[in-house]
Amino acid sequence: MASRFKLAFAVCFLLKLLDFCRGSIVGVCYGRNADDLPTPDKVAELVKLHNIKYLRLYDSNIQVLKAFANTGVELMIAVPNSDLLPFSQFQSNADSWLKNSILPYYPAAKITYITVGLEVTENPDNVSALVVPAMKNVLTALKKVGLQRRIKVSSTHSLGVLSRSFPPSGGAFNSSHAYFLKPMLEFLAENQSPFMIDLYPYYAYRDSPDNVSLDYALFESSSEVIDPNTGLLYTNMFDAQIDALYFALMALNFRTIKVMVTETGWPSKGSLNEKAATPDNAQTYNMNLIRHVINDSGTPAKPGEELDVYIFSLFNENRKPGLESERNWGLFYPDQTSVYNLDFSGKAAVGISSLNGTSSNGTTWCIASSKASVSELQNAVDWACGPGNVDCSAIQPSQQCFEPDNLASHASFAFNSYYQQNGATDVACSFGGNGIKVDKDPSKESDMQMKLRFRETRKTLKRSKNFRLPLAFLYGIGSADEIL
Repeated sequence: MASRFKLAFAVCFLLKLLDFCRGSIVGVCYGRNADDLPTPDKVAELVKLHNIKYLRLYDSNIQVLKAFANTGVELMIAVPNSDLLPFSQFQSNADSWLKNSILPYYPAAKITYITVGLEVTENPDNVSALVVPAMKNVLTALKKVGLQRRIKVSSTHSLGVLSRSFPPSGGAFNSSHAYFLKPMLEFLAENQSPFMIDLYPYYAYRDSPDNVSLDYALFESSSEVIDPNTGLLYTNMFDAQIDALYFALMALNFRTIKVMVTETGWPSKGSLNEKAATPDNAQTYNMNLIRHVINDSGTPAKPGEELDVYIFSLFNENRKPGLESERNWGLFYPDQTSVYNLDFSGKAAVGISSLNGTSSNGTTWCIASSKASVSELQNAVDWACGPGNVDCSAIQPSQQCFEPDNLASHASFAFNSYYQQNGATDVACSFGGNGIKVDKDPSKESDMQMKLRFRETRKTLKRSKNFRLPLAFLYGIGSADEIL
């Protein structure tokens, strides 16, 4: 038994090196149904700054693929519903799309999934019958170039694909969709692709507040909902919806298909009858979600099961129709400022920040890390003084905080200003890992402390190809001979 455990551990360790045992991940959906969004290259900078490693797209826009080339961000791209007919009819259409729209940018653009069709059961044109033939043709196109193992093919669905979701153990697929669901599930099982679902506890609460408590929808419930058939205890709606899908799959004897949540989230603003659509609730839901996922908590029916999740969405999208909430799911405004702070590591406490927390906590400061490279610091300063809304006029030439005239000093000014303006939280001092919190006022350091910190910063910056700082005055003290 012990030898089997050691073997299993060794196999998982090796697979982890190949990124197969990486644990659950949290990504973000990048919708572009708006006319005021930043250009794709600026979006790529924003995504990198906030350490977002996984992104879902709703098409295969060439400019977006170019922008994310060589960023390391893993991309989920899509064949939209409007292309299902040509993709399902002729293999040559899928081949041409892959050859002309994908392969020229791959693998620089790190594409890992292709979704064929978007919530087709909700589509008024009834294109469901086209999905599986289109999926098969896309997979065949991938096989022709040897990418079928590197890029997985699936399709996304709304929870409306189920006819029953409560209790979770009674989860069942809508029989009216059986004609395309059965061959789809066979395709997913055969190719080890996930079943992709879009889940929104927000709508369950909004539409039925008498039956669903807000705390239950926000992962904040202290009480439990018991499944009468299994005795399993549920403290949040998200888990209950996931398990309903797993039970529906098991009822059809598809036990090996994993579930992936390709959309979930909470709006920060709504119409008059959408009182739960607030920044605080949006932050609470998404922070609790991230913590739940990153910890590999699993669900009551699948404890410890890995679950990949994508938060909707990156930006507020002003062209979306419907109620006010439809245009306010974003983590960022189009000017790239945060709607609310979100820590993708899952380590920050929920509710620690406020939208307009501008006062210092009086005990900590945020400064530039001595381990940051010149390019990383410059990108972070550009973001803080631009989309981050920090007033950086004080570090302009001839202004009061221009001296010492060096990047590290200017970055520390910008970092700390953003940090104090945004609630002095861990998230507000992240800057992609280039900011660090200190509990002593840097302006009151002794000369010796400044020199020691300078040496550490200099070692790091000098390793950079772009090292051009005036070394003798990095902290505005002493001469080059004194410091070096």
